[in-house]
Amino acid sequence: MVSTDRFLAFAAMSLLVIVVPGPSVLFVIGRALAHGRRTAVATALGNVVGSYLLVVAVALGIGALVERSAELFVAVKLAGAAYLVHLGIRAFRHRHAMKAADISGPVGPARGDLRTVLDGALVGVTNPKGIVFFAAVLPQFVDHDAGRLPAQMLLLGLVPISIGLVTDTLWGLTASAARNWFAHSDRRLSLIGGTGGFALIGLGVTVAVTGRAD
Repeated sequence: MVSTDRFLAFAAMSLLVIVVPGPSVLFVIGRALAHGRRTAVATALGNVVGSYLLVVAVALGIGALVERSAELFVAVKLAGAAYLVHLGIRAFRHRHAMKAADISGPVGPARGDLRTVLDGALVGVTNPKGIVFFAAVLPQFVDHDAGRLPAQMLLLGLVPISIGLVTDTLWGLTASAARNWFAHSDRRLSLIGGTGGFALIGLGVTVAVTGRAD
């Protein structure tokens, strides 16, 4: 299977890429500010689920097709951007629902944990940073002489997924702690909810207009 040196090299590469905040991290932060700790953790879990779907796609050869096709890449990117804007508008519209008396409650209509995980997964699987990384970088670390390339990719893909789960969760918990710090004022909570909404909208626009390295 995967040799130790390749495994460690890919782990180091993954860490370098993940520590630079991208769409998934900013999405978790925005959701933490708007909804709190529980939603942040569920969103982080959803993000890594979506990211691992990209690993599976690359292992099956689909990811490379998306990365090579400019039209398909743009379509996937715009779909993710549109969903981010939608969630940002929703968070902003319901910003006044944040009350200090029920800080643990969600903003707007209740969303179950499964729905929150699915939201995060959709953002993770349409994350341009993840698409490029897994399609262009992951295949470089497999050992062609050892065979079973899909299995090697699936194993290697667990490395950035594990790192991402830890770092995204920490980002979310930190952001939700800052949100709780404002819990003594309904007005400040409303401001936090609006800021989280604007952050998601800005992130969606950024993802939409950002190109890829060819």
